[in-house]
Amino acid sequence: MTRSLSPRGISRFHKVLGALWALKKDRRGGVAPLFAIAVIPLLGAVGASVDYSHATASKAAMQGATDATALAMAKELAQGSTIQAQSMFNGIFSRPGVQVTSVTSHVSQSGNTSTVTVSAAGSVSTTFMRVMGYAVLPFQTTSTASVSTQTDGCVLALDRTANAALSLGGSTNIDLSNCSAYSDSNSSDALSVSGSATLEAESVGAVGGVSISSSNVTTMDGVETNLQGLTDPYADVAMPSYGECSQNNLNVKSTLTIEPGVYCNGISVNAGGTLNLNPGIYVIDRGSFSVNGGGTVNGNGVTLVFTSSTGCNWASLTINGNANVNLSAPIGGPTAGLVVYADRSTPVGTVFKLNGGSNQTFGGAIYAPTGAISYSGGANTSTSCTQIIGDTVAFTGNSSVAINCSSYPTKPFGPTSLRLIS
Repeated sequence: MTRSLSPRGISRFHKVLGALWALKKDRRGGVAPLFAIAVIPLLGAVGASVDYSHATASKAAMQGATDATALAMAKELAQGSTIQAQSMFNGIFSRPGVQVTSVTSHVSQSGNTSTVTVSAAGSVSTTFMRVMGYAVLPFQTTSTASVSTQTDGCVLALDRTANAALSLGGSTNIDLSNCSAYSDSNSSDALSVSGSATLEAESVGAVGGVSISSSNVTTMDGVETNLQGLTDPYADVAMPSYGECSQNNLNVKSTLTIEPGVYCNGISVNAGGTLNLNPGIYVIDRGSFSVNGGGTVNGNGVTLVFTSSTGCNWASLTINGNANVNLSAPIGGPTAGLVVYADRSTPVGTVFKLNGGSNQTFGGAIYAPTGAISYSGGANTSTSCTQIIGDTVAFTGNSSVAINCSSYPTKPFGPTSLRLIS
């Protein structure tokens, strides 16, 4: 690579010019013409070096902007958005004297990996080489970035700062069959496994650090820390609209079948009571949806929505031990894939307690983005599909969560791996 002259090189150059100047003044032998002939290529070479050095520095700056553009576009693709290469490049690259002639991009997809290639072309005007017939020096840069997203997530704590945002304690035993658990918290103990608790999973990871013992955590793909923040997979699902109360303070003591609607001030299913839900959306407007031990709730194609029309007494969910719960999400409509949906305006820390034990089965996503989810239960079967997404998630008893969601329109999620290939 041709480089610009160093101070030492400039000193030598001045000595050469001095010698040539002395040669010019020497009238003997007609050396003046020889001087003129000799100095032209020398000055041309020095001038070319200066122009080339300027072009090389400009190309290096353009390469940096091309790299940054490719990485930014790959990251946006992972988040489900797209940006124009030209506008992104223009916002990054600013170098006086460089004429950018084109910026192009190409995107390819293979499985869970997206690849973005960005090319830019530009030129700089010359000063010394212009007299040699080279008015500009053109150059081109190319960068390729890739982003891969894992899609095996089944548990996600969304809180960005909480200690133990995802936690297991006591004698809890958690089996995440073919799926992984992640914490978005940047705390040093964003994911905590304490006491004699055990966790089996495809992988576990956190944006911050983890507080675990290798003896009580078993994974296929290891424990990852310092992940990039995971995106809320249901962030684009709007809160369903709803109207007036269909029923107020429903108390179930025997067998009852109800229709979709707005149920104000809670629903209580007592021991010996059976509540059957026909397909559709059930809005719990304030109060608690509670299922006591010995109570039963069944429903296919249903979403339980928790909210408050008054901004107080926000709805919550409580499923106690030995309750019988078998609910599955709709496969279509505005809440497709969601079996539990909590209004995003729900105060942070609102409790969603799902501790029904082995008789508790949810097919689909349990989504309470500001809620404190406490979970214990689930069926250990490879055909079930359960996602648990909350502000914080705590496993409090023996649980089995499997993810085989081919029959449910749940949204896959997991950490992204972003890198520059070339």
